[in-house]
Amino acid sequence: MLRIVIAEDSVLFREGLARLLTESGHEVVDAVGDAPSLLAAVDDQLPDLAIIDVRMPPTMTDDGAQAARALRAQHPELGILLLSQHIETRHALDMVGTGGFGYLLKDRVLRVDDFLDAVERVAGGGSALDPSVVAALVAPRRLDDRLATLSSRELEVLELVAEGRTNVAIADRLFVTERTVEAHMRSILQKLQIDDSGGHRRVLAVVAYLGR
Repeated sequence: MLRIVIAEDSVLFREGLARLLTESGHEVVDAVGDAPSLLAAVDDQLPDLAIIDVRMPPTMTDDGAQAARALRAQHPELGILLLSQHIETRHALDMVGTGGFGYLLKDRVLRVDDFLDAVERVAGGGSALDPSVVAALVAPRRLDDRLATLSSRELEVLELVAEGRTNVAIADRLFVTERTVEAHMRSILQKLQIDDSGGHRRVLAVVAYLGR
């Protein structure tokens, strides 16, 4: 069971999220409608995960994203899952490589199993990026020389890693064995010159893929 804070200014959407998460066995310890209340709720409740709308009061611009950055600095162990109606990639760039971070479009919530899987991955320190967000992040950026050494299949694997998928999920998607995916990942990490010793190697690979 995860302890979750929800920050969403739409009452209906907020209540719907809370009900979905509660019925899935998680505890919604607070649900708020603006950025200042979010910061206070996290400080008070110390949840496992904060689900945050990018745009919310007081200014209805990027208050949620700004609050998320503050929370990442103050509570580095907190899982942060941003939700947005539209793709706004600037809000993902500075947190995508930190682990325990996700960015989904709101319509992804309607795919309940995928959404709940993303919630658990992010709370567990993993990542969950909407495929549309990944595409938008990659499209305007030039891949560096190391990425140019990857095969088309390795790039396909890395894109699925960027979405936050496990080796098992990638194997299912590509109709290959988990061992084959593991071999692709070893090759990817070697070609990207990412040290095998400790750290978030998959996250570092994703950062390279997104052109950071």
